[in-house]
Amino acid sequence: MNKAFYKFCIFLLKPLVKILFPYDVKGKENLSKLSGGYIICSNHLSLLDPVFLSLIHPQPIFFMAKAELFKNKFLKKFLVSLGAFPVERGKGDKEALNHAIEVPSRGGVLGIFIEGTRSKTGEFLRPRSGAAVLASKTNVSVLPVCITGSSKDNKIHLFKKTTISYGVPVSQEKINISGKNRAEIKEATNLIMGSIRELRGSAN
Repeated sequence: MNKAFYKFCIFLLKPLVKILFPYDVKGKENLSKLSGGYIICSNHLSLLDPVFLSLIHPQPIFFMAKAELFKNKFLKKFLVSLGAFPVERGKGDKEALNHAIEVPSRGGVLGIFIEGTRSKTGEFLRPRSGAAVLASKTNVSVLPVCITGSSKDNKIHLFKKTTISYGVPVSQEKINISGKNRAEIKEATNLIMGSIRELRGSAN
């Protein structure tokens, strides 16, 4: 990550996004419950989601992004400068996994969209287990976040307010995964997704 470039992009984008896609932030008090590295885990509605999260978060976020975005060398350079790194979805990408483990282990903030892809309807999709597994491997907490549009479909619309809600961090004790126990991984994944779902109710 190029931290100077990251800060410059935040400075440049913040007023523009505020005008075109006004947003409100809830649950900021939950950030004080975290220390060291952790994982931000959010639902996924639009291409603007990583922008929203980066604009409101006090620390830089290192996002896992689909490998297809890195095929263009100019876009790749831009994304890498902002701390994003590629992952081959569904292929057990060990390099991406190692990078993802390294971020919170070194005190950084790892960004993951729990559904793995954008929701076209605005409704929640089936959660993926990546966030729970990575939290277990790195022994860090997960900060649930819900992004919600103000329209009936919950999606992001131009000039319509979007609410970004921070939830109570899910501690490592609650995640409670031992080894590769599938039942525990599923339970931990549903726990994180449940926290995100609850935040939508408070956003409306």
